[in-house]
Amino acid sequence: MSEAPLVEVDPEIDVSGALIVCCFPSLGFVSSIVAHYLVEKLELKLVGGVRHHSLPPVCLVQEGLPLPPLRFYSGEPICNMKECNKVILIASEIQISSKLCLPLTEALLNWCETNNTGPMIMVDAYALGIEHKHTIFDDDDSTETLLGIGSTTAAHKILTDLEVPLLQQGVVGGMTGVMMGECRRRNSIGMAILAESSGKIGNGAIPDARAAARIIECLDGLLPAVHLDPEPLLEEAQRLEQQIRDMMAATLNPVAEDASSAPTTMYG
Repeated sequence: MSEAPLVEVDPEIDVSGALIVCCFPSLGFVSSIVAHYLVEKLELKLVGGVRHHSLPPVCLVQEGLPLPPLRFYSGEPICNMKECNKVILIASEIQISSKLCLPLTEALLNWCETNNTGPMIMVDAYALGIEHKHTIFDDDDSTETLLGIGSTTAAHKILTDLEVPLLQQGVVGGMTGVMMGECRRRNSIGMAILAESSGKIGNGAIPDARAAARIIECLDGLLPAVHLDPEPLLEEAQRLEQQIRDMMAATLNPVAEDASSAPTTMYG
């Protein structure tokens, strides 16, 4: 089958001029944290989803109810842009395959154009590398750990007003890269805001709530009618940090002990 992804959104919802916020899987679960925070804080309601045979055969279960893997949420906070008085959140916890990125991007942007929506913001994360990367234990909340990409001059102005430095050179993959390229091709106002994150301890991935909080602070500049307080995310980050430190201590401390004191059987 080769049909395009099918975007199904409640036709009763007025999305004209809406700010589109896209949260696809990212390093450190940053975009997922931002998405769940926005749904709760802005009281967004589920209004639709996307269907396609290439999407994984899964559903998200929340409070006993099945939800589509790629979901649309809607709400009406007031945005700090002339044409925006509504928000549409597009969220997913599943990784989009490379073959589906372009068809999905085209389906989403076609839907946006048909419904005359407003600017689009992609939420994502990045890592500079092992020698320079931000870590979850880093309390740096400066804009130096954020980077922006804009598809048009108008998009660059919005990012500049938000004090988000522009990425001068680099390669961005996945849905963010394809969406930004397609927005420029169509001359649509599209932006990506990426927070620096490591998202890893050893070989395991962990949520980076601090990086998500920096993006929330940035988005707060677009929603003056609703204060997006990043403090709950920072408190969650501190809790996660302490848990990880305790876990690492419990794992590493026995190594320093005299081997003769270790139990000789499974049951000690």
